[in-house]
This record gives sequence, C-alpha cells and structure tokens, in this order.
Amino acid sequence: MPEPTKKDDGQPEENVAPDSGDAPSENSVVMTPKEAKVATKDTEAIVTVTEAEAAVPMPAAETPQPQPVVIVVTELEPVEGEVTDPQPLVTEPVENGHNEPEPTQAKKHVEVTEVIEEEPGTPKVPAPSMKKSADTKATPIKEDGSIPKKLSIDLPNDSDPESTRGRKDSVWSLGDGQPPEEIDKQIETPPLSTLLIEKPQSGSINVGGDINFVAKVEAKDLLRKPTIKWFKGKWMDLASKTGKHLQLKESFDRFTKIHTFEMHIIKAKENYAGNYRCEVNYKDKFDSCSFDLEIKEVSDGSQNIDIRSAFKRSSEGQDDAGELDFSGLLKHRQGREHKQEEVPEVDVWEILKNARPDEYEKIAFTYGITDLRGLLKRLKKTKKEEKKSEAFAKRLEPAYQVDKGGKIRLVVDLADPTVELKWYKNGQEIRSTPNNRKYIFEHKGTQRIMVINNCQINDDAAYSVTAGEEKCTTELFVKELPVNIVKKLEPVKTTVNERIELECEVSEEGAKVKWMKNGVEVPTGVRSRYRVKSEGTKHWLIIDDATKDDTGTYSLMATGGTTEAHVQVDLKPLKILMDLQSVTVLLGQPLKLNCEIYPGNVPGRWYKNGQLIQPSERLSIIHRTKNHSLDIECSTIHDAGDYTFVPEGYTQTLSAKVHIIDPPRVHLEALNVPDDTVTVVAGNKLRLEIPISGEPAPRVVWMKGERVILDSGNRVRAETFADHTCLTIDIVEREDTGNYKIVLQNEAGEDTASVKIKVVDIPDPPEAPMVTDVGGDWCTMTWELPRYDGGSPILGYFIERKKKQSSRWMRLNFDLCKETTFEPKKMIEGVPYEVRIFAVNAIGISKPSEPSKPFIPLAVTSEPTMLVVDDVTDTTVTMKWRPPDAIGAAGLDGYQVEYCIEGTDEWILANKELIEKTRYTITGLPVEAKILVRIKAINAAGASPPRTTQHSILVKEVIEPPKIRIPRHLKQTYIRKVGEVVNLVVPFVGKPRPKVNWLKEGQPIDQTISIRNSDCDSIMFIRKAERKHSGKYELSVQVENHIDTAMLDIQIVDLPGPPQAVKIEEVWGNNVALDWNPPKDNGNAPIIGYTIQKADKKTMEWYTCIEHYHRTCITISDLVVGNEYFFRIYSENMVGLSESATATKDSALIVKEGLQLKIPEYNDRDFTEPPIFTQPLINTFAIAGYNATLNCSVRANPRPKVIWMKNKITIIDDPRYRMFSNQGVCTLEIRKPSPFDGGVYTCKAVNELGEAQVDCKLEVKGGFTFFELMKRGVPLHLIDKYMNESKTSEKSESEKKGSI
Repeated sequence: MPEPTKKDDGQPEENVAPDSGDAPSENSVVMTPKEAKVATKDTEAIVTVTEAEAAVPMPAAETPQPQPVVIVVTELEPVEGEVTDPQPLVTEPVENGHNEPEPTQAKKHVEVTEVIEEEPGTPKVPAPSMKKSADTKATPIKEDGSIPKKLSIDLPNDSDPESTRGRKDSVWSLGDGQPPEEIDKQIETPPLSTLLIEKPQSGSINVGGDINFVAKVEAKDLLRKPTIKWFKGKWMDLASKTGKHLQLKESFDRFTKIHTFEMHIIKAKENYAGNYRCEVNYKDKFDSCSFDLEIKEVSDGSQNIDIRSAFKRSSEGQDDAGELDFSGLLKHRQGREHKQEEVPEVDVWEILKNARPDEYEKIAFTYGITDLRGLLKRLKKTKKEEKKSEAFAKRLEPAYQVDKGGKIRLVVDLADPTVELKWYKNGQEIRSTPNNRKYIFEHKGTQRIMVINNCQINDDAAYSVTAGEEKCTTELFVKELPVNIVKKLEPVKTTVNERIELECEVSEEGAKVKWMKNGVEVPTGVRSRYRVKSEGTKHWLIIDDATKDDTGTYSLMATGGTTEAHVQVDLKPLKILMDLQSVTVLLGQPLKLNCEIYPGNVPGRWYKNGQLIQPSERLSIIHRTKNHSLDIECSTIHDAGDYTFVPEGYTQTLSAKVHIIDPPRVHLEALNVPDDTVTVVAGNKLRLEIPISGEPAPRVVWMKGERVILDSGNRVRAETFADHTCLTIDIVEREDTGNYKIVLQNEAGEDTASVKIKVVDIPDPPEAPMVTDVGGDWCTMTWELPRYDGGSPILGYFIERKKKQSSRWMRLNFDLCKETTFEPKKMIEGVPYEVRIFAVNAIGISKPSEPSKPFIPLAVTSEPTMLVVDDVTDTTVTMKWRPPDAIGAAGLDGYQVEYCIEGTDEWILANKELIEKTRYTITGLPVEAKILVRIKAINAAGASPPRTTQHSILVKEVIEPPKIRIPRHLKQTYIRKVGEVVNLVVPFVGKPRPKVNWLKEGQPIDQTISIRNSDCDSIMFIRKAERKHSGKYELSVQVENHIDTAMLDIQIVDLPGPPQAVKIEEVWGNNVALDWNPPKDNGNAPIIGYTIQKADKKTMEWYTCIEHYHRTCITISDLVVGNEYFFRIYSENMVGLSESATATKDSALIVKEGLQLKIPEYNDRDFTEPPIFTQPLINTFAIAGYNATLNCSVRANPRPKVIWMKNKITIIDDPRYRMFSNQGVCTLEIRKPSPFDGGVYTCKAVNELGEAQVDCKLEVKGGFTFFELMKRGVPLHLIDKYMNESKTSEKSESEKKGSI
C-alpha cells in the first residue's frame, strides 16, 4: 500500500480540493468535547437507525450508566462488525419501517453525541434527537450552556477511485474540534487571541452561491506582515487549491495599520460544506480560528436522475464539462419528490450490465449517451462493488485513530477460519517474536485481532491484512499530546564571565522544545556559545562565560505553552594595578608598553593619537590575565605619539607618551635606480623626491659641483619637507647632466649622498641619403649615422618618400630598419621621387634629414618578340621582329642588331646607330656562312635582354616559286555599287621579287584602274566604280620560269529601270488585274521584286498596295466601288527601287452595279519534274587548313534526295564533311582540308521521275615554303628534297592540263 504523502509539519496532505468536481461527499460526526468514563474496558455503543425524513429520539436513561457515544449511520449496504474502543457499531438501515434497497451510492452520515457524567443531584440531559432534515442539525448542550465542538470525518464512499480507498489523504478531514485523545483531559479555556482582531464567522449559502470569509490582524506592533494559512478540515491547505471556485486575497490599510485577509468561495458545491480553519503566525506569536460552512440545497422542485442526461457532455467548454458527480446526484435524491413524467422509461444500467462489451457503443448511441468513456468507467466500478468478499466476513475499517502511547485493536472476521492470515505495515510483513510485545495477535472464533501497544509516531502508517488472495487495508493515525510547561524559567542576575544556567521542566520526556532569546531562536551548534542539555523532562540552557551581550529575555517554547525569564549580566568594578609609563626609544629599537588591571579577563583596546591600533606582523597586542601589553619589534618615527589603553565596557582609560629619536639619513635606495643614476628626457620636468629621516628634522643642502642650489631658483630649485627633500628642474636641458650632492645635518649627526642625473634626448637628424642605384620601381639608398645619438643608442631608422611635385611624405617601413641601407619598392616608373631618413632611439624619433636629390625610377624594356628571318640573299640577311611587350616609362629609343658567325663567340654590331624600325638588313656577310642574330631594345635605362634566333641562318639566296593567296571574300563574285570605291589586296609569295601582271578578259586593264605592286601583294584600286568595270580579271605572278595565276570576278551593280508595258488586263467587281513586262535594264543585277501603287483619279495621291512582289501579273482587290484608279509599278533589285515607275495609260473604273464577272477557264498545270541542276558545281582550289565549301542548286518536284560522293564513293557519316540543303541549294562543307582531300566530288539528286548529277574537281594547295622551312629549322638536305618533290608534282599536273 502506498505511503501517504506528508507535509513539513508531519501531517498528511489533503488531496481533495473544494473546487474539484469529483470530490467525495463529506460525512460528519458530531462529538462533545469530553468523553464520559465507563467502568468496562471496551466501550459499548447504542446504535439507532434513522431515515432522511424523520429521526427517532433516544433517551439517555435507557442504560444504567452514561453512554459515551451515540452513532447514527445511514448507509446503502448492511455492514456487520464488532465495536471496539474507537470504532462505531454499524447496523442495517431501515426506511419507513421495512428494508428497502438503495442505489449503489449513498451519503453516510454519522453523529456521535457525548453524554456528560452528572454529579449527584443534577438532572441528566437527554440525548438530542437526530436531525430531521439535511439542513438542520441537533447540537448537544453542555452543563455550562456552551455548544460542544464538532469533529468532521470524511468516510470513503463508492465515488472514490479504487486506488484511493486506503489512503489517509482521501479518508479523514478533521476540523478544529477537540480530538478524541483529549476527551480524558480537562477542558481549559483558550487564551484570548493575540493577533486576530476580527475572526471569520460561520455561514451558510445555497448551492452555486458565493460567500466571503474575512480575517483581520492589527499590525501596530508588528515589524512585517504576518503569515496566514487557510485549512479545510485538519490537513488540507487551501493555498494550493486556488482556482475558479476559490480565491485568496490580502490587503493592508496604511492609516489603520490593519491587514485584511479574505477567502472567497465562488459557485459553491455541496461537497464544499464542512469545517474550515484560519491560522496566523508572527515570530513566536500564534492565533487560529475555526468556522463552519453550510451548503443548502435548492428546494424549488424535484429533479429526476437521468443516467442518459448525466453522461451527456456539456458544450459550453467549462472545466467540469462531461463529469458526473454521483454523490451530488444521490444527495439530490434525498428528501425530494420525483416527477413521474421525467422518470426514464428504460433502465440503461440494467441493459449495460446484461450486455456484452462489444454492444456498449451501440447502446450508448441508441440512448444518446455521448460520454461513453465515463459510462464504461462507472460501469466497471459498479461491477467490482457487486462482487462480495469470499475470505472476509467483515473487513477492516477505513481508518483508525489512537493517542500516542495508547493501544489499538485491528479486528477482521474471516469467512473461512482455516485461511492463512498475514498482517503488513506499509507493505512489510509483521512477524510476532517472543521478546517483542509491540504486536499481539489474538484469535477469537472467526475473528483475527492484532493489538498494537504503546503507539508512537512511527506506528502512524498504512496496515493491510491478506487472507489467501484477498486483501483489505486501513490507516492508523497516531496523535501526539501537547507538551505543557511544568516548571517555568526563573530570572537570573549575574556578572560578566560567570556561568548561567536556565532550567525548565515539561510534562513529557524527550519532548522537542525551542529556546529563544528576545524572540530569536538561540543557535545551539558546535561552535555556539550556548549549550542545551536535557534529562528526562528537564531542559537546561547553559552559558559558560557570560558577557554583557547575553543580557535579554530568554524563553522556551513547547507545543503546550511558553515560559520566559529575564537574564541581566553586569560588569565587575575596575582596579588599576599598574599604569602606563611614558618612554623614549631610539629609532629601530623595540618598544614595549604594559599595564595591569583587575578583573583580569576584561579585554581592552589600544589607541594611538585617538586612532585604533590593529595588531600586525610588526606590532603585537598581548593579554595575559591581568597584564595588557603592546610590543613593537622595531620602532619607527611614526610610532611616536600618545598611546591610550581603554578597557572594554569601562569609562576609565590609561595613557602614556612615546618619543623616538633618530640621526639624519638620506634614503637613496628609495629611488630604485641603478648606480644612483636618474635618466630624464630633455624638455620634460624633473621632480626628484628623496626620502630623508632624522629626529629632529635635519637641514638639507643641494649642490652641483661647488654651486649651491637654492629653493628660490627659477628653473632649478631645491625644496625640503618633513620626510623628504625634492630637486625640481622645470625644463630639463642637456647641460643639466652631472652629479648632484645632498648634505643632511641635525643635532644627532650628518649624512651625505650624491645622485647622478643623465639627460637623454632624441638623436640629431642624419645627413641627406644617397641614391646609388635605380630600377623600374625600386632604388637603393644609403646614409651615414647621426652626429649625436641623444645619449641613447640608435635603435633604427624610418624612411619616407614623396613625389617631387607633392608635399605629402609616405612612410615606407613600419618596422625599424637596423642597417644604413634600404631599398624602396613599388614606385611609379618615370615619376621623380625624393627620400629622407628619421633616426630613432629609446627617447623618440629625430627630425627628418634633408631630402635626397630627386631621382626617377626607370626600367629597361622587355626583350623584342617574334624575331624571324624575312629575306636571305648571297650577302645579306633581312630580319624583322615585333616591339617588346613591356616598354615602360623610359620609352624605347631604338634597337641594336648583332650577329655572330657560327663557331665563334664574338658578337658583331650590325648597326652603328640605333634603328627605330622593326626590320633590318644585315649586309656584307660571307656567302654560305651560318650566322646567329640577336636584337636588343635600348632606352634611357639601358639595353633589354636580347632576343636570339633559335637556329643558325644560311647566307644563300633561295628561289621560291610564286603562289597567289586569294582572300576568301575574293573567291566569289566581288559585288559593289556604282560610285563606290573598289580596293582589292591580293597577297602572294615568291622569291626573288615576282613580276605581277593584270588582264581583263585577256585584254589590258583600263587606265582608270590603279595597280600598285609590292614584294608580297598587289593592290587594285578604283576610286569611283562604273558598270564598265564589271568583268573577270586575271592576275599572274612570275618568278623566272614559275608562273601562278588567279581569276577575280567583279560585278558593279546599279538601280534597275522601270517595268515595261504596264496595262490593265481586266476589271471586275472591285478587282483589277494588271500585267507588265520586266524592265529593259536590270542594273546588272537580277530583279528581286516589284512595288505596285494605286491613285484615285480625284486626288491622284499614290498609295502602295504591295511590295517585293515577284511575278509580272497581279490582281488588286478591295477597291472602292464608284472610284476610278490609275496604277504604277517600280522594279527592284539588290541596289533598290528603280528611279521611275511605269504607270497605266488607262484608268480602271469600279462600276457600282450590273457587273458580271467573266470567269476564265484555267487548265491545271503539272508542276512535277525530274531533278535539274540550275547551278552546277565549279572546280575549286582550297587552302590546306582552311574550310572549303562546294555549292550547287537543283530544282525538282517532288523533293529529291541529295547524295554527295568523292571519287565515286558515297560520303556517309564522315565528321570531316557537313552537308546542307535549303530551298534547293545544296552545300558540302569540308573542314580544314588537307592535300589528301583533293579529288572529284559529285552531287547526285534522285526522285521518282529521274536523277541528275554534277561533278567538280577540288584541289587543295598546301605545304611549306623554303622560308617557312628555314624558320622552323629544317635541315637543308630535307628542304631540297621537299622542294624537288613539289616541282615534280606541279610539272605532272601541268602536263595533264596540256594533254586535255
């Protein structure tokens, strides 16, 4: 069984809150505060059964002696059991004179009324009658007329969960009534409240109403706010139960000094009824008050309990929506009339009990029950409660209560006496031992009894008993009795250092008490001055060595009361046995002051000139019994003064004077400088303070050499103070360097010392630096050391530079340069610069040096590029090259050409003066010699690195056959407009210089054409082209017997003439048919279209009908009916529209009506035809390495299939070829052809009607010239072999052409 949770004060925590919707209904027990004494051991009880409507009175005279308890129990099911000391006897309830079964849940109400034992001669008070309704209670009256207190007990009902039936926190709820264990004790009148000036009053409200309880505390004598707690019953702290049904508020009125505490209950429920308690604490003060809350039921009509409506969830979204309070429903049933029309026709409970589990959901849906989970949970509880115990005829009560030190009997009745029985405490089995009389087990028939003797706090636990597989549990509550004060504390008056003992006696041994001093708990730890001792019921507080601070009010607090006493500690009278004596001590000697006083254990404090003296390593304060002494190991000047000893707690003091004498002395060690040398920076202020000592104060003289430094000097002066002398130099100069002497004199003697002052300064600036070497963006500079280093070694140098035209200097190094050379970099070439130097020592940076002479960074150019041989003769070699890539700011003055004959190391200068051109001919060379050539670029910075030929050059003239290299755009017809400039450049190669000749269609060219020839090309220039310049031009280049020719086709185009014979062929409707002939002059270019315009005869404004029309007949539509039109036509070629247009002679009238259209007859034309090449392939020359294209055009219908062949072999999927066909134009592109790609190419077109093909010859001209082979460094014998093979192949080709 789980252990009930405990609060800090040892009481179980109440788990049921007033605002919880499923709280168990509270059962009340009314008991008088004093229990009557009986002669028998076991208390007998008189049991009367009552019903909800009427109660049967019970006279007290039925028994021969006063009966202590009258119990009334209303319960659903009969429970049989034995009545022992604290247990009620329960019988079967009777309603209206006969037994009637009740619902599964019912409210249990128990009232216990005490009958007070009367003295002889006094009439007996009859027992009060049972309550007649739920709203009225019978209260017994004592002899003095006071109302007895009530004890409220919550008994478990079937609305509690199974898991909480054995727990303390769900069973008991005790109010502030007198507990049962105090019945034997005499009732004492409670003391008046010390804190509460207004207590909460009992009240009653209807269900769902609000009520407010107020408690007030006066705070005039309180330093802080008191602590208040609200309880329901005995244990339930309401501070953790606040919510929408319970609110706690606090307020404070500053004017009246009153704290107001409120507890507000909102929308009260029936289970909120019961006893409440309010507790107030402030330090050692405590006050409490109990009050009752009664919840009345609304009597405005009966209410029928409908299980279907009970298990329907609320749709208002409240916290308790869908929860069923069975105890509340059962309470509503008592004393109410049921309306016949509201009784449910069907008993859903019976249907659910007899149904299978798989039918629950269907039944709930049929009868409108939405809270199926709550219904099944309730049904499960009901079924469990219907199961009766097979092992126990009578189980343990839910809870028992016993006084501390008393005994308790736990009794169960077995249905089968042979069943093995075991008892458990908090889950641990209880075993009986012969020596242990704590637990006694008894057997009486079928009853099994466990007696617990001498109950203590550790017996407060959960107990259970098992019989076979069944188990029943209960809770035992042990209540401690209050500890009372038997013997109070007595006042004590004593003196300091005496022993104090405070003695008190309480009513119980081993009781826990608390010692307080002036309202604060006395510390009793290991290091505390207070000792606490207890023997039996006596308790002592002991203070061994009392001090004056121990004076105060001491109190002892027990649970049953408090006692206090005043302790007064006074001082003893002071006697001076030996007074302090004044002394004179030599500086550095020990100093000792002592005195003797009585009493000896009185501490004291030492003062010097009114200041408190604290002990240190040099100074010690000693107290030994009566003797007090102050010892200083080594006296100083500061130790002189007036000393006073003050005993603690007394007004008397002891005083003495101390005098210290000392010869003069200069303390140079305080300067903490090496060799007594003080270094100071020039220009700063020097204040040299040197400590001096001497008693009396010595006379001080400062001297530099033989000169005395006075205190009235302007820049240099000396000053003397009590403990030091000072030399001040306002502005230190280099001349202040030297030795300074200090002389001290007084009556005790003389002392001298000397100090050396060293003045340091920044160094002098260096001399102007020298620039020794200059590069493209760098230079090299040097300088000399400064003449004066400032008295400190030179650490390094800073270098700055600037442009000559600028005034802004830029520092070049951030780390000191240790050397006297530096190489500035990253300068702009061609810009004049200046540099300067700063010297640096430990003091600072010198002034800058004079700037250097201006210098300009210049760099030589890079080497010339692309040096090649341009021409070679028997005695000369012509070289050409490109300028250097990087020239620089110094520019380029020219080039220097040198050559070296192979086999020697001597380079011969070819040009005595620099040349600016990039081509030079070296003359006077020996025939068939081999030379190497190199070129240097020269500028103001010098010569660049040379560019040398890779291979030697043979000085021998070589014949190179001529070859014309026709540009790609001249391989096709060269078209220009009339009046434009024609400038054709045709390059060629050949050595020696070839002869060039131009012919036009076999005839010499016109004089209007200018021809200019050079070694490598020929230029045709026509300033203003005319149509007569059109034609085919032949260019021939000849070197000795070698000739090469090329054909150029030039076409000069002009605007076309107007069309001819424009006439109106036919007019019908709003349409006009026009017909015309092409122009007589097409402008030397094909006609590409016509532009037709129309004009109304009325306005004669021309508008374009259509442009770029290709045919020579057209039908103009959408003409306006009734208008008369003229038409004109322009012809168009690649140059543009003709200058004039041809108009129709007649006009076309668009007749409004009565028009008849004459539809001509048309014969369908067959457009199908076999392939016909309209433009054949032409023989083509290609240059090796350059893409070549072959073009032709074909017309056919249907569209033909085009096949390309080379040497009668079809070209298929060859990446070197690309084939195109667009609008009948067929193209074959040969990518970078080689001599092997030459041959006969064929284009073949095939369709259903036939096939056609055209051929052409492609010749790929490639290879290398003698010059190119020489440039590549090919040996001469290989060059000769290659040239011979080329000549042989050309001869064979020319012979083939001649034979053809």
